[in-house]
Amino acid sequence: MRPSRRDILKAGGVGALAVAGAAALPRGAMVGAKTPEGLAAVNMPEPFQAAFPTPPVLRPQQITRAADGAVVEHFEVIERSATARILPNGLTTNFWGYDSVTPGPTIKIHRNHKSIVRVRNHLPATNPVTGTEGTTSVHLHGSPSLPQYDGYASDITPPGFYKDYHYPNIEQAVTLWYHDHAAEHTSENAYYGLAAQYHIHDDFEMRVLPQGEFDVPLTVRDALFTANGNLAWDDNSLSGLWGDVILVNGAAWPRMRVKRRIYRFRTLVASISRSFQFQLNDGDPVTMVATDGGLMPRPQTVSSWRHNVAERYEFMVDFSQYQPGERVVLNNLSNPNNRDFPNTDVVMAFDVTDEPFDKSDPTWNTIPDVLRPEDPAMNLTESQSLRTRRLEFRRQHGEWTINGETWADVVNSNFQQVIADPGFNDIEIWELVNKSGGWFHPVHIHLLEFQILDRDGAPPFDYERGPKDVAYVGENETVRAIMQFAPHRGRYMVHCHNLVHEDHDMMHQFSVGWKPGQPDPNDPMTAAPPRPDNLPRG
Repeated sequence: MRPSRRDILKAGGVGALAVAGAAALPRGAMVGAKTPEGLAAVNMPEPFQAAFPTPPVLRPQQITRAADGAVVEHFEVIERSATARILPNGLTTNFWGYDSVTPGPTIKIHRNHKSIVRVRNHLPATNPVTGTEGTTSVHLHGSPSLPQYDGYASDITPPGFYKDYHYPNIEQAVTLWYHDHAAEHTSENAYYGLAAQYHIHDDFEMRVLPQGEFDVPLTVRDALFTANGNLAWDDNSLSGLWGDVILVNGAAWPRMRVKRRIYRFRTLVASISRSFQFQLNDGDPVTMVATDGGLMPRPQTVSSWRHNVAERYEFMVDFSQYQPGERVVLNNLSNPNNRDFPNTDVVMAFDVTDEPFDKSDPTWNTIPDVLRPEDPAMNLTESQSLRTRRLEFRRQHGEWTINGETWADVVNSNFQQVIADPGFNDIEIWELVNKSGGWFHPVHIHLLEFQILDRDGAPPFDYERGPKDVAYVGENETVRAIMQFAPHRGRYMVHCHNLVHEDHDMMHQFSVGWKPGQPDPNDPMTAAPPRPDNLPRG
């Protein structure tokens, strides 16, 4: 039997599970003089040469009615190994993708339409580079799903099996994303391509914000490549992976042709570890209209914003202020404790054209003054909180921990141990504490949205003034967040979304309206197990 990654870690750790030519970077240092060894310079893509791609939109296979009369849209995705042309000179890159593309197909659905997404695992038994298992667990990040459909890390689907995930889609308009969440190898599965956006629309959002070609998903990540063009893996002594190539929707530093009107960009950072500090090259501000949990109460004008792994920000750019032929570049100013390389300071380019468009659409030159002032998460007040809990994220004895505990402790308790046990509908304040100066943590709390109250006593950044499900907890920083524990009872995860930290083993669970030892009709391990797949694998 192959030893688990935790066994390897406790035996002394590894700097890179399988680098295949990529040299480890100095830990805790910024690198700007050279790229990692591996990909030859002649095969390194140049910024702004690739055309901007848009991921395909997944169509439902059928539409039915639930017992309560709600519309149910049925989707299917197949997890497969595939190849892509990302690099020049004919090199191909192997990856794992939903429906053989990465990012996977975008799912779009209207609010209160339920969905059932069948995920078929047609992956190899093991990853050919890292040797990790081909088991998966799909998490619709940001969805208030029942525990058995939430991508619980130990609820895994092996190759040759499928699982049906049921999603309520009760939220107001929001950008979610689905990605792998399998225990101990989430980082490899997501890095190799298992990630995609998921959009919920509603009537208000469709009326006041750009749609169609002017509503643009940007899934941003970084990657390392080997000399033969495949993805390389280097987790820098279990601290994180930082690549020297920036990908947007799967293309290296692409360029996008834009018309002289307002565009809406749904930006997701799907990196394993890298955070970004985005800014337009001319310093012009953008208008932030949505955070992780959907539309903000009011738009916020910002000149740059810090964007961590798994966060989603929707921003608007008015390209009518530029002349045809001008190029606007989305830059990356970076943040402390990233690993930076030549060209990781730029992300993509927008080339302004004089192409015509329909000016009868009022969103072409209008940004609303008010968006969602009634959002429940943003209207919570400290006086409503029943209690305050403190969650400390730190590295101890070679493992990443929360309050000194890990996911291994949860597994060893037969999934009974919890780090918090709020009652159903309780309102609490959680203090998210990072006492380290050597790394930052993107902290994700499943099931719910929260409001950031303050950072070390200071107000949240303007771009954070909307409902969140991930908090950037910076070096030696304490973030206070208020949240309400609904709409389901059961067990849910809280973890660092630096996926290397999560896998080793900065993840725990909390329960809502449930106590250890009680019966659980929504047991995430047993209530909805995967089933053998009779569809031929190909």
